Amino acid sequence: MDVTQARRLPHGGLPVSALGLGCAQLGGLYDPMTELDALALVDAAWDLGIRYFDTAPYYGFTLSERRLGAALRARARDAYVISTKVGRLMRPDPGVRPGECGWAAPLPFRPHYDYTYDAVLRSHEDSLQRLGMDRVDILYVHDIGRLTHGDMHAHYWNQLTEGGGFRALERLRAEGAIKAFGLGVNEWEAIADALDVCALDCVLLAGRYTLLEQASLAPLMDRCARAGTSVVIGGPFNSGILAGTNKFNYEDAPRAVVERVQALAAVCREFDVPLQAAALQFPMAHPAVVSCIPGAQHPAQLRQNAAWFGQPLPAGLWDALRRAGLLDAAAPVPAP
Repeated sequence: MDVTQARRLPHGGLPVSALGLGCAQLGGLYDPMTELDALALVDAAWDLGIRYFDTAPYYGFTLSERRLGAALRARARDAYVISTKVGRLMRPDPGVRPGECGWAAPLPFRPHYDYTYDAVLRSHEDSLQRLGMDRVDILYVHDIGRLTHGDMHAHYWNQLTEGGGFRALERLRAEGAIKAFGLGVNEWEAIADALDVCALDCVLLAGRYTLLEQASLAPLMDRCARAGTSVVIGGPFNSGILAGTNKFNYEDAPRAVVERVQALAAVCREFDVPLQAAALQFPMAHPAVVSCIPGAQHPAQLRQNAAWFGQPLPAGLWDALRRAGLLDAAAPVPAP
C-alpha cells in the first residue's frame, strides 16, 4: 500500500495521504518528548511522503499544536493537510501537574468542555494562534458521546446541536476558513447520531474499526460510504495492543482482548506476516476510509509503521482470519 497515495474526500475534494501522522505523541502521551525529538518526528514523516497531520488542543494541553506548527510553518502551506479539534477550551491553570490525563509534561492549561457556537469559533481561532497559521483544513468535534460524558451527554449534545456548535462549523466552512468538518471520537455511536442531524464531510474514528473489532461495520462504516462521509482511522493498534503493548482503550487490556489478539497474531505468523502490518492495512480496504493515522514516539518507529503499511500481504491471510472467526465475514479486505 502506497504511503503517499492521496485519497480525496468526496465532499470538497480535499486530498489526504493514505498514511497520516497522529500527533498525540507530540503532546507527550504517556512519555515525554523533547522539542528536538518532536521536530525530528515531523521531519521524518515529511521525508516518508506523509502529508496529513492530525492534532488537537487537548494533546499535551496545547503542546502538540504548538510543536506541529513550529515543525511545519516553513513548508509550503498548500503541500499538506492539518486537522485539529474543537470541544474543549484551554484555560490557564498553574495547578496542572505532570502525568495529568496521560500527558507526561502538559503545559499549564486545563481543558473545559464547551461545544457551543461561540466556543467552537473561539477554539478555532485559538488553534490558529498556537499553530501560527492562517488556516486549518479540517475541524473535528472532539470526544462527544455517552461513554465520554455519561450523565452530562445530553447537556453537551444540546450545545453541539441546539446550542449552535454544528452551525459554527458550517459557517467556517461556508466562509472558506476550513474545508471540511466532522467528529473525532472513540464512540462510533456518536457519529451515527451526528449523521442524523448534520451532513459531515469526514470523521475520525479511533479504535472502533480495526483488525481487533468491527462492530461499527454495518451500522456506521457502510453508512458513511453511502453518504460520501470520509473516514479517517485513528488508533489502528487499539491503543497499542495490536502493536505489542498491553494497552487497550488507553488502559491495561482485559484478558478476553489479550486472548483475541494472541489468536490474531497466531494466524498472522502462519503467513509470516507481522500483526502490525495486518492491523495498519486492514481498515484501508473499506471504501469509506481515506487515511490511517497511527502515532509514533520516534522516527524509527514511524519508518517501521510506513514499512508495515507498504508490505505486500497474501490474500490467504484474510481468508484464514475469517475461518477462525476473527474477522467479520462482510468486512472488505485489502487486495493482494
